[in-house]
This record gives sequence, C-alpha cells and structure tokens, in this order.
Amino acid sequence: MEPAPSGVSVSPDGPAAGGPAPPPTAESEDVEPRPNRALEFVGRFWAWIFLLVLVTFFSATGRGFLDLFNFQAIGANMAIMLIMALGQTFVIISGGIDLSTGFVMGLSSVGVALAISRLGADASLLVAVPVGLAAALIAGVPAGFVNGVLIARLRVPPFIGTLGMYGIARGVGFILSGGQPVSIQVRGLGQVGNGYLLYYYPSAGFTFFNPPPGLAGAQLRQVVGILPHTVTVTVVLIVACWFLLSHMRFGQHTYAVGGNSEASLRAGIPVRRHVFRIYVLSALLASIAGFVYSMRFTNGAANAGDPLLLDSIAAVVIGGASLFGGEGTIFGTLIGALIISVIQNGLVILAINPFWQFVAVGVVIILAVLVDQAKTRVVR
Repeated sequence: MEPAPSGVSVSPDGPAAGGPAPPPTAESEDVEPRPNRALEFVGRFWAWIFLLVLVTFFSATGRGFLDLFNFQAIGANMAIMLIMALGQTFVIISGGIDLSTGFVMGLSSVGVALAISRLGADASLLVAVPVGLAAALIAGVPAGFVNGVLIARLRVPPFIGTLGMYGIARGVGFILSGGQPVSIQVRGLGQVGNGYLLYYYPSAGFTFFNPPPGLAGAQLRQVVGILPHTVTVTVVLIVACWFLLSHMRFGQHTYAVGGNSEASLRAGIPVRRHVFRIYVLSALLASIAGFVYSMRFTNGAANAGDPLLLDSIAAVVIGGASLFGGEGTIFGTLIGALIISVIQNGLVILAINPFWQFVAVGVVIILAVLVDQAKTRVVR
C-alpha cells in the first residue's frame, strides 16, 4: 500500500480530506423554511386593513358616517391628538417615552389664553394669533429642555423623568389658570380655529378662508366648508415630520439611537445631544397642539391634553412603532390616529355608551402588540 501524500490524511471510512465531498443528503441539508408571504403582508399592512374594515362597518351601520362633514369632523377632532403623537413618534423610535406631553399641551393652552386675553377683546387677529403662538412655545418648550437634560445628561430613565415633568406641568397649569378654564374673548378668534381653508358655493365657486360675501340665511346653509384649518395645520406638520424622519440625518440618527445607542455612539453619533433634541421636539409639538386647542375652543385648560396622552401613545403603537425603539413611521402614526378617531366617531354615531370607546381602543392596542409579536416570529 502506497503512503498517502504529505498533508493529506486518509480515513478508513471516507475519502481523503480535501477531496470531493459526498453528495448532500436530505438529512444533512439545512433547509430554511420559506417565509409565509400572506402572514408577512398581513403583519405589515394589518392597520390599513383594520381601518378599511372599520370604515366599511360604520358606513353600513351608521347613518351619516360617509358624509363629508363627518369625515372632516373626524379629521378636526383627531388633529390635536395627532400633533402630540407626531412628537411621541420620535421619542418612541429613539427608545424612550414622554408622559408629560398631555399637561405640557394643557399648560401651553393656558399660556395662549392668558396672553391673548391681555390684549383685550378688540385686539386684531393679526396680532392675537402670533402672540398666542409665541405664548404657547414659551410656556411649553422649556419642559422639553428639562426632560432632555434629565434624560440625556443626568441619565434619568425617560419614564421617571417625564413623569416628574407631568406633575410639574400639571401643577403650573392649574396655578396659572386658578383651576378653571381661561376664556378668550377676542372677536373672530373662534372663526380662525373653526374655519376652513376653502368654501364652496354653487353659484360662486370656491373662495379661500371666508364664504363668498353677501350671503345670508338659507344661502349660507348651502356653503360647504372644505379642509378645516386644524386639519390644514396638521397636514403641514405631518409632511414636515415625515421629511425630517425619512430624509434627514436627524431621522437616521433617531432610528440608530433607538436600535442600539452604544453602537450609535461608536459610530460617531452624538447620542446625548440627539436625545436632548428629540425631547425638545416633543415639547414643541405638544405646545403647538395647545395653541391649536386654544384657537379651536377659544379657551385654555390645564387638563385639556390629559385624556389625549394615552391616545397619542396608542396611535404610535398601533401604527407599528416598537416600544423598544428603532422602528416606526410617521404615516404609521397617522393610520393609528385614524383608527382611534374612527372608532370613537363610529361608536357615537351608533349611539353606544361612550365609555366603550376606552374598551375598544384598549383592545386595538393589545391587538397591535400581538400582531407585532407574530410578525417578529414570521421574520425569524
């Protein structure tokens, strides 16, 4: 028997090492299971499908649900909550949470009411509106600075830091307002908050900002308002936040920090500075929500945003954002807000006890988490 070449070992049970491998068998192959395309589709677009089911159901069972006025009412009613949810989207994608936005929004509305009231009932709208917006930002944005310092610099957990600011903003808002809503008496301000971008009258066509002049009585009832001002402002903010999150370095850093803050730090991202900016942005949007509230309801109330806080967080979660960070979109938040608002509006049209709204929204939140978990298993 000839010796084997050097560097090659011979096994009595098989060919020399380095030689041709035997053909793989069914047992030796590591076959990866094919992903279920249907489950992937449902996991990705379940919120859109669920919204379509809701609209179909309420359209078939609720009289007047498909009316243009009702759809615009849904948009106007969800506008304030959605503006708060936009800021919450950045926070949750970064891996944090902001529990202070509800009372920051309320504090801002009180600041708007107090500032505009000082101008007097005869104040010009061209002065009152900018003064109100400035007052909202002055009242609310500092809360974001404090949250950012506590969380980014002092390493306070976001839940605890923003919970503390929740109490501070709540107390300051009630102190400034005396525990009661602060009314705004400036003439015409309610028309700004409850007006429309476009008005349509059959014989006059479209006009901007105001109905056609010279109409009265039955003629005014024929005028159709299109796009409430609150919806217009919200659409502008949605586009701005979408562009910031999807096409700017700020958005890329937000996803990176939420996905892995340590890796982001090693990659050169200023994690602390970025987290600070995110909480300032959240307070900024909550302040704008307070301003929109005051324009629409012509008053400021310290607890105005309290019932909207959990809805704003729920909209982000239902829209597909992960509470662990690194995942979420602006349009997902929009769909989540629409789902909540359609449920609330549909139950009112069906004359169902309004307390069932809380139950329905809670069920949808749980469903969103279950779908997210199932989607993760499918991907794996």
